[in-house]
Amino acid sequence: MSKECDGNCNGCNEDCEERDLREKPNKLSKIKKVVGIVSGKGGVGKSIVTSMLAVLAEREGLKVAVLDADITGPSIPKAFGITGRADACDLGMFPAKSHKGIKVISANLLLEKTTDPVIWRGPLIANLVKQFWTEVIWDEVDIMFIDMPPGTGDVPLTVFQSIPVDGIIVVTSPQELVSMIVAKAVNMAEKMDIPVLGVIENLSYVKCPDCDKEIEVFGKSNLESIAQDYKLDILGRIPIDPKLAAACDKGMIELFDGSWLDKAIKKIIDLPQKEV
Repeated sequence: MSKECDGNCNGCNEDCEERDLREKPNKLSKIKKVVGIVSGKGGVGKSIVTSMLAVLAEREGLKVAVLDADITGPSIPKAFGITGRADACDLGMFPAKSHKGIKVISANLLLEKTTDPVIWRGPLIANLVKQFWTEVIWDEVDIMFIDMPPGTGDVPLTVFQSIPVDGIIVVTSPQELVSMIVAKAVNMAEKMDIPVLGVIENLSYVKCPDCDKEIEVFGKSNLESIAQDYKLDILGRIPIDPKLAAACDKGMIELFDGSWLDKAIKKIIDLPQKEV
């Protein structure tokens, strides 16, 4: 850092460790905790985990928001049964609200039709995510969950640099190749100095309806060894449950019943509070 540094990074081209690229939220927003839900690859159920965690937090009496940063594959509004478009005024955009009052912003809430594709290059997508943080009037939020796109590209980088994330949860599945994918997500978080709160395994098993036996459809999970290798806390295992899929399809995720993520939500609630 230059001796003449005044602490203002805007317009500065110096590359220094003290450089702070974090953006401030809308002046009418008060956000106490931010938790990112990430995955190294698509198709592991990251969005359903985000939705379930948001529901569990709301059931604890907290004011909850979900920022859907998966711009090209937004599914959060569908899970909560939110339709229509987001409103706005001169002061910023307003998030939509679920039946239980969970605040949601998503690219799908800005489109004429929810089936319209977002055919944008990375920088435009990343900029929209930043706008969701800076221009949406979130009001008071105890916990914000950010549903991030899979991988370690532009959007996760933008989120980690621009938003004061208190920690991330990695969502994975039982397949063997996932260990490498988890490693990429964990290593990126460490490089960006973001705490990894733990890992959640989705599609972990299916319960036999006759004998209640847990059947590992994708083979023996290696979650324990992954957690040990990277010193991760295992925060939950979610089974393959048709009722969960049906709840998302019908926009009724707020009615799901299950204790699979109780450990995860407790760890999130126990995070120190701040206000941005």
